[in-house]
Amino acid sequence: MKYCKRCLQPDTRPGIIFNENQICYACLYEESKNKIDWHIREEELRAIAEHAKEEARENKNPYDCVIGVSGGKDSTFQAVYAREKLGLRPLLVNCVPDEITKIGLHNIDNLAGLGFDVIKINTNPKIARHLAKRSFYEYGNIVKASEYCLWASAYIIADKFHIPLVIQGENAALTLGAAVKQDTSGDAFSVVNLNTLGGCSAGEWVDDTVTSDDLFFYQFPDIDRMKQKGIRAVFLQYYVKEWSQVANADFSAARGLLGRSTQDLHDLGRYRRYSALDSDLLIANQMIKYLKFGFGFATDEACYDIREGRISREDAVWLVKEYDGRCGRQYIRLVCDYLSITEEEFWRVVDQYVNQRLFEKDGSGHWQPRFEVGVDFNEN
Repeated sequence: MKYCKRCLQPDTRPGIIFNENQICYACLYEESKNKIDWHIREEELRAIAEHAKEEARENKNPYDCVIGVSGGKDSTFQAVYAREKLGLRPLLVNCVPDEITKIGLHNIDNLAGLGFDVIKINTNPKIARHLAKRSFYEYGNIVKASEYCLWASAYIIADKFHIPLVIQGENAALTLGAAVKQDTSGDAFSVVNLNTLGGCSAGEWVDDTVTSDDLFFYQFPDIDRMKQKGIRAVFLQYYVKEWSQVANADFSAARGLLGRSTQDLHDLGRYRRYSALDSDLLIANQMIKYLKFGFGFATDEACYDIREGRISREDAVWLVKEYDGRCGRQYIRLVCDYLSITEEEFWRVVDQYVNQRLFEKDGSGHWQPRFEVGVDFNEN
């Protein structure tokens, strides 16, 4: 296990790229941002937006673009930027998580209240639970199946309503450095290459309980057909210099976004309060990711902050040690109730996915890291 020499990105992240100096692709991208002509990028985006407006007018379509939203910091920034900076008329699409949180409900209603039309998609909760349980047992990932409809929904609506532009937010290849398969351009059709989606063929979820007809909102439309229709998909982050996790949170909080202001950060496994707001299942899922790969959400937050000059690598190490991989028992119980399993069964399954080259059990039966955060570790 090796760490980026600038941030705390480990090479255990699927799809990560390090250069010959052991610097991760995300840090290299951050360094290159000063060399990008952002005026040209902005002009490219404005040309794309103007083309979308023209296409919408010709087709007598009241919407110029589709934006998939959770109501969180990034999607609030996307929606407001598209309308106020680009002059677009967006149709927002919210694929509602099963067991959405009260904060999540507030935030999506708050976003609508800023003056947007919103389509809410509630997939069949019985199917969602069945797939979450399969996903947990087969992949050690509670939300893998739900990621399909979360991403696909905006593309489905654009395809069905003939809306010429899809605007996504962050390109993980740039901000996380997972650029082995993911395209590093502004083309958001490349989301199907994300590690979690793995090509996004919903057919893999068909079984004795679930038919292909049950999975309509889990299946991406044919991308080549969408392109033939003249539909484009872009990552806003690629074109907008001010895109930032913290800046987006500040921007959205000023417009009514609520964060997890009352929860103990140790229970959340992170040190910022404005991420993963609409589903509590994500908290336990991040803990499982930590046990699989040796990093969780606090690592991601720390890497963002190091690259943007907010904290030193030394301070980031402390934050990651303090919060990464933590999960309050209440969130584990919530997952168990949702999947209709016991806590003993939950841990039996989780134990199967723990990377035992990185973790070992202590005398109390708890998994402890064999590695030290920020220090290269020989797994053998």
